[in-house]
Amino acid sequence: MTGKTIAEMKLGDKASTQKTISETDVYLFAGITGDFNPVHINQVEAEKTMFKGRIVHGILCTGLLSAVMAMSLPGPGTIYLGQELKFVAPVRIGDTIKAEVEVVELLPEKNIAKLKTTCFNQDGKAVITGMATVMPKKQ
Repeated sequence: MTGKTIAEMKLGDKASTQKTISETDVYLFAGITGDFNPVHINQVEAEKTMFKGRIVHGILCTGLLSAVMAMSLPGPGTIYLGQELKFVAPVRIGDTIKAEVEVVELLPEKNIAKLKTTCFNQDGKAVITGMATVMPKKQ
């Protein structure tokens, strides 16, 4: 598996991956990060929030975007430089999230690519939107 160089990328190129988020994923993520916010791990407390139940850590879902960039587009050798995010809808345990990246700008002189980043739920609704800045592998 090899990553694409900036010269091999084209505007509009897309790649994606998807995963069904399990309760185990949420607990493992909480343990790794130390983020034990009750909205993620305590159903009784989460029911008192505007979400009326537990939601998945948004950053757990954005990790899927990182996986797409690292493994598919641009792929292995990519350096992740920055990310802007908007969390636009909650993700629930059991949701299947599709993380998609699309090339929207190429700056060959700087070896920089701008990627539109979106996570969709199983209903096709965007749950996370944003823009990533990456440095693809060199020749």
